[in-house]
Amino acid sequence: VQLQASGGGLVQAGGSLRLSCVASTRTFSKYATAWFRQPPGKEREFVAAVSWSGGTKNYADSVKGRFFISRGNAKNTVYLEMRDLKPEDTAVYYCAADPGAQPVVADEESAGYEYWGQGTQVTVSS
Repeated sequence: VQLQASGGGLVQAGGSLRLSCVASTRTFSKYATAWFRQPPGKEREFVAAVSWSGGTKNYADSVKGRFFISRGNAKNTVYLEMRDLKPEDTAVYYCAADPGAQPVVADEESAGYEYWGQGTQVTVSS
């Protein structure tokens, strides 16, 4: 399974971006999916996750109320809507997927995800 993340770019503080994660498998609708990010010089960290049922969504405290994860109408796509971006959101953003998750599980740990995309750079200027 291949994951393709896109939608990153350079934006001013307060701006918005929408990241997309497109999977190569038709069964992606049965995968729990998450976004992680790695800021410059720091460890990778959890951002948001959605269960494959769509009923469970988890967010890092730093992005609650500003970032929103959703499953697209196309069965093989997951989005991350990012609003009110801050310079500290600058990072490489990765999507990840877990084919073995229970329907309501949206894991916040990177070890829970089997497939990873290549990352997309988000830069927020002050």
